[in-house]
Amino acid sequence: MLGGIPQPLRTLGAAAAVVFGGMFSLSLASSVTIRMLQAATEAKRKKVALPCTVCKRKGFYTCKLCKGNSTIEWSPLYDPIVINPCLCPTCEGNRVQRCLNCLGKGYV
Repeated sequence: MLGGIPQPLRTLGAAAAVVFGGMFSLSLASSVTIRMLQAATEAKRKKVALPCTVCKRKGFYTCKLCKGNSTIEWSPLYDPIVINPCLCPTCEGNRVQRCLNCLGKGYV
């Protein structure tokens, strides 16, 4: 017994390390390869695509719900007595929203 760990447990631990290490490295290599292929495909698509006319190639435009104010007037009642200003649920207070025509890429 070397180091107080029995031989069968050391062998099992070494085998588990090899298996899980191999799975991790295979997963890492495949995810890097997929991301590189996606980037190459996206670059090719961007070269030949038409620019988005809705957002004028920016990918974002002024929020249509709050009209760029970042808040909306809301009341839970049908005939409101008090109207509360609330954070805009569409832009979350950022005053712009992602273009739905090009999905924020700037081209169609």
